[in-house]
Amino acid sequence: MQQKSGLGRPSFTDIDLKLLRIFAEIVRCNGFSAAQISLGMSQATISQQMRHLEERLGLRLCERGRAGFYLTEQGRQVHGAMLDLFGAIESFGTAIGDVRGELTGRLNFGTVDAMVTNRALGLDRAIGAFHQSAPKVSLDIDIAPPQALAQGLLTRRYEVALLPVRDALPGLDSRRAFSERQFLYCGQKHPLFGRPDGGITDAELARQAFAGRTYMPDERICGIDFQWSAQTAHMEGTLTLLLSGAFIGFLPDHFAAIPAREGQLRAIAPERLYFDDIFHIAFSPGRRNRTALLLADLIARECDMAGA
Repeated sequence: MQQKSGLGRPSFTDIDLKLLRIFAEIVRCNGFSAAQISLGMSQATISQQMRHLEERLGLRLCERGRAGFYLTEQGRQVHGAMLDLFGAIESFGTAIGDVRGELTGRLNFGTVDAMVTNRALGLDRAIGAFHQSAPKVSLDIDIAPPQALAQGLLTRRYEVALLPVRDALPGLDSRRAFSERQFLYCGQKHPLFGRPDGGITDAELARQAFAGRTYMPDERICGIDFQWSAQTAHMEGTLTLLLSGAFIGFLPDHFAAIPAREGQLRAIAPERLYFDDIFHIAFSPGRRNRTALLLADLIARECDMAGA
């Protein structure tokens, strides 16, 4: 990092921005090892790049080793300032597009998995309409668990995200989008698969191995205190656990529709064992720009048209 003559302040180069983006991804992944795939770098290369950044800044940003990965106090301050910098760069690109009367730049959008099969949502239609309206905007889509999406909005990893919300999201501006119904299922190999609903009691269900999700609180669901024996962050993980025949668990009806139709799954007492997830479109603080609003409006329009 070079010094500006007479000002005593560091001047940033493209190399510095590249190193900062590597740092941002390491923090997002919570460690060097976890960031290897998204960065496309070996752990040795990532370590080298981080040492280079720390040397250029003259600061120790993080500790890494057997004790795990964590930011130093200086690292936390640099990370916050770095996010402000990236936000300013994105805002600058958006402002230039506004002056030109066009939408440009990059939009970082996050969502949970298993959205493609939800035809009532029509996320694919909303994205298609978005590209037609803003063809010069580069759309970056990331699929992550709800906790990671909420945190990503706060850290400005995403400008806008679509996620299920149980309680209010502190510090985030959001609006209701749609509801998604989830039923209790078991796989073809499970002992309950061939049993009539009338003969399955809540007490018997409470004794079954239950596949929950990492972001669900371990509490009674539909009045049943399930026995949590496995958990996963994604619907595909839940489906895999159910197909094994070892677990029961909840899935969105649209996501379970095909395996249920093929006889691989069955809903257990669907008239009473279900709940609704309420999804919101949420914005990163201070990042509610024209492109984020456009995508949010198009998603909301598709939901309204479907009556989701």
